[in-house]
Amino acid sequence: MVGTGSMCDCYIPLENELQVTRQCLLLIEKYGFGLAIQTKSARILRDLDVLKRINAKTKCVVQTTLTTFDEGVCRKIEPNVSTTFERFEVLEAMREAKIPTVVWISPILPFINDTEENLQGLLDYCIKAKVLGILCFGFGVTLREGNREYFYAKLDEQFPGLKQKYRQQFGNAYICNSPNSKHLMDIFQSKCQQHGILYKTEDIFAYMRKIESKKQQTQLFY
Repeated sequence: MVGTGSMCDCYIPLENELQVTRQCLLLIEKYGFGLAIQTKSARILRDLDVLKRINAKTKCVVQTTLTTFDEGVCRKIEPNVSTTFERFEVLEAMREAKIPTVVWISPILPFINDTEENLQGLLDYCIKAKVLGILCFGFGVTLREGNREYFYAKLDEQFPGLKQKYRQQFGNAYICNSPNSKHLMDIFQSKCQQHGILYKTEDIFAYMRKIESKKQQTQLFY
């Protein structure tokens, strides 16, 4: 299995012109590798034909992040990627193509999208799209030096007054967990169990690492 997209999105706008990702996918298909690809962009639908061929030969797992159910808030905190609904449409397209999908719920920003309503909306999308698994490493955000200053500047820009609440609640902590973490985690695990969705990290990564051989039936008189 070849994994890609976790450190840099494979479908940045320049991909429309360069088609580097598509060329990589064609090589993966040619040499019979499996694929686990992660993106926040609906541009991946351009390469659905190749993804389907890879999945027919071995295994293709498409992953995306869902963060904020509210489209308006999504455009504030993720301004340069496909909206949550557009990513849901990607999941739906993969379901129709019988390509397994995994969703990452991250990050959950305290006092912004750490609500039960937000989580329920994201989980409903996952259930409708029949995702294989959902990865969740807790409900919060990590802030290191440099990263914190940028984040606070954006809070001042998009959510005036919220920076002070962060400073009061978290100080200079690296891990900033939502006060609602336990409640949200209970909902998350219960909903996944109820609908047969994988949610344990080790189970999902074990699935994505495992290559599968799908030998096609020999045709008559071949």
